[in-house]
Amino acid sequence: MSELLAPYAAAPAETAPEVEAEHGEDVALAPPWITILHTCDCHTFEDVVKQLIKAIGCSEDRAWELAWEVHNTGKSVVKVGPETECVRVGNILASIGLVVTVTQS
Repeated sequence: MSELLAPYAAAPAETAPEVEAEHGEDVALAPPWITILHTCDCHTFEDVVKQLIKAIGCSEDRAWELAWEVHNTGKSVVKVGPETECVRVGNILASIGLVVTVTQS
């Protein structure tokens, strides 16, 4: 007579399949891009904070931290990511005249 499993009985343990490591060429990934916000004396802190929130979707507290970093050090990396995202962020910041650099890191 065959064994029947009860509805809540544990199923027999399965063994993990064997996986062969793939041997191929290593693919070098391009370094990420960065958006750098530079200091300027032509905008208020409030303007910069508002634009940072709009550009990178950060909290108001984080935007204030970045604005103070720019003010105190002259610049701040505000976005690291794919080129298209960094350019998008740079364009939003630059749309009010902020000084921005987008470059590969």
